[in-house]
Amino acid sequence: MTTVTPATSASPADLTALRDALGLLKDREQVAERLLDSSAKHSFDPDKELDWEAEPVEGKWYWPPELVSLYDTPLWKKMAEEQRMELARHEAAALASLGIWFEIILMQLLVRHVYDKPLTSKHVRYALTEIADECRHSMMFARMIERHGAPAYPVSRTNHNLGRVLKTVSTTPGSFACTLLGEEVLDWMQRLTFPDERIQPLVRGVTRIHVIEEARHVRYAREELRRQMVTAPRWEQELTRISCGEAARVFSVAFVNPKVYENVGLDRREAVAQVKASGHRREVMQTGAKRLTDFLDDIGVLRGVGRKLWQRSGLLA
Repeated sequence: MTTVTPATSASPADLTALRDALGLLKDREQVAERLLDSSAKHSFDPDKELDWEAEPVEGKWYWPPELVSLYDTPLWKKMAEEQRMELARHEAAALASLGIWFEIILMQLLVRHVYDKPLTSKHVRYALTEIADECRHSMMFARMIERHGAPAYPVSRTNHNLGRVLKTVSTTPGSFACTLLGEEVLDWMQRLTFPDERIQPLVRGVTRIHVIEEARHVRYAREELRRQMVTAPRWEQELTRISCGEAARVFSVAFVNPKVYENVGLDRREAVAQVKASGHRREVMQTGAKRLTDFLDDIGVLRGVGRKLWQRSGLLA
């Protein structure tokens, strides 16, 4: 793991000279300007871009089977193909529901972040642009759930309330670390989904839009997290490591709602146990998180108690 040397304080004029393990930090306004240019060229209106009236295509999956939680487990091998596809439909709805929950949290964290920033800065303007993106994404996910006839899958009451706590007490670097946690694992899965011709056209269209627009969100969060981890006081860095690790644990548990198993006629307890024991599932989640965990390791987030929490989450080997 590369050592990061934090600065105890930095004036706005010094920010372009800050350095971490990945090199010099880019100027915040220049980063925002490029992201705003990209947003102007590559943003989508899902209501107009996607064919919401088209009927689902018979025989197409709603989620890649290799990404379904029970894939390659003993239970999966006993299931008929129709039941496997039905489970994929419900898991796609559960992931979309999780995405909406997460994006509502993210929008509130972004509003907190810019509350005391210069209102005319490009950095703030891009944050507001991202909030607009997330509003469209949340509505798009909700419409996809409804169109495909699956129920919405809210997170558990415990996780719902933990999200409320996070929105209230999160440090600024902690907010951006949690942002990346929610964005990058799903982004990896969606990059496998939208080119996959086995998948329903509407799902492919939704994931394509999300991947293109989320690439900007990831860039914004990564650049800001690097800056925050260099300039934040030591106590805030340590709290960020712990809160990020706890968020990884919660996220990994919330990633698949156990109600999906009941709704397709499976024994919930047996299904959950087999997912926990699945080497394939563990590999999927760790592979999906690897680009993020490598980045967090490089900039000094995965240390101490926080690293152990990430390991317990199953997202880090």
